[in-house]
Amino acid sequence: MSRCENSSDKVRIDKWLWAARFFKTRALAAEAVNGGKVHLDGQRIKAARTVRLGDVYELQRGWERMTIVVRGLSARRGPASEARELYEETAESIERREREAEQRRLARLQRPVMDHRPNKKERRQLRSFSGKN
Repeated sequence: MSRCENSSDKVRIDKWLWAARFFKTRALAAEAVNGGKVHLDGQRIKAARTVRLGDVYELQRGWERMTIVVRGLSARRGPASEARELYEETAESIERREREAEQRRLARLQRPVMDHRPNKKERRQLRSFSGKN
């Protein structure tokens, strides 16, 4: 992976997010940035924003919210092992993500999921239980 060694090299945030493997395509990364899913110091940013070492970004992907610190720069997408070296997730962010994942898991357990489509008898029972005729 070609890591940018000197500070004169510039990498756009959408390209960096793609290279760090947060998004599968650069277009998805740009869409997330322009859609307000990526913040720097609590402020929305644009896809053309230049990434600097030490920047702290707040990133939201689906249900996950992450706070990451930029540790390396790259404009090229490489192996996941090298992509992990480009950033570091804060300890508070890891703890919050794990806590929220556990809450989602527990919420799923409260709603049973049927393994099949209800038959005629089961549909009648569901309707009578819910009060719909």
